[in-house]
Amino acid sequence: MFRYLLLAAAGSDRLGRLAASAPLGPKVAGRFVAGDDVDAALPIGRALVDDGLVLTFDHLAAETRSVEQAVAVRDEYRALLGRLKGAGLTPAAEISVKLSALGQRLDEKMAHEHAQAICVAAAEAGTTVTLDAEDHTLTDSTLEILFALRKDHPGTGAVLQAYLRRTESDCRELAAAGSRVRLCKGAYAEPESVAFQSPLDIDKSFVRCLNVLMSGAGYPMVATHDPRLIAIAEDRARWFDRAAEEYEFQLLYGVRVEEQARLAAGGNVVRVYLPYGTDWYGYVLRRLAERPGTAGGLRRALLGR
Repeated sequence: MFRYLLLAAAGSDRLGRLAASAPLGPKVAGRFVAGDDVDAALPIGRALVDDGLVLTFDHLAAETRSVEQAVAVRDEYRALLGRLKGAGLTPAAEISVKLSALGQRLDEKMAHEHAQAICVAAAEAGTTVTLDAEDHTLTDSTLEILFALRKDHPGTGAVLQAYLRRTESDCRELAAAGSRVRLCKGAYAEPESVAFQSPLDIDKSFVRCLNVLMSGAGYPMVATHDPRLIAIAEDRARWFDRAAEEYEFQLLYGVRVEEQARLAAGGNVVRVYLPYGTDWYGYVLRRLAERPGTAGGLRRALLGR
């Protein structure tokens, strides 16, 4: 019940404004978000890369409700890519993009064109783009845009959410040579008709999907903080004789930092998801709704402990 309350709250603009103005808001954002803008995020990114980690930068933006907002997000990402290149952070740093922030719900063709422009800028910067997953109503559209982008930019990454019942099938389709796929549990309020509801069923789906990706010809990106699933991923990598550079782990900035260091010290590729921006409320609430490690850390932060 707590999880669903958080997911419902994550979509509330009113609660987001209240949280941003609350005394505790900056403390929470500062722990899990790398500042309000690129100038704040770049030094943090540099320190992480110097520690042997790789990065995916994400500009936190609300779902776009106008063409002007979509253009502004596109331009923010193109500027970010220029800054990453100028700072010498590429190719260690890539970017993650939500198509809804590029106007996907307004005009899919426009969102595709904006994503294409960002992919061109990423190629010029010497790095890649991953399309973030959102709620299930956008999954088909997102995958269609992904396949279209991959015609010119084959390194464009996908994100699949294990709690969706369709995801094991999607993994089979995407586990092809050169295909970069981030597998996560999922963090939106979804109906039972399309998504597993119990933590156990979600974990089982995650492992089934992981087996498909690890046994395939693509590049799995394992996005979880769950110690059991990390251990299973390490085991599956051995099962399928994957070299360290043939898959990676992805963890959130500010969460299980010791585990990030442990995995990297063991020779694994470890990518830190590094968000920045003032629109942090929905991001933090969705992370709080996840389990197990993330929720505990965020709850302690919210309680000031």
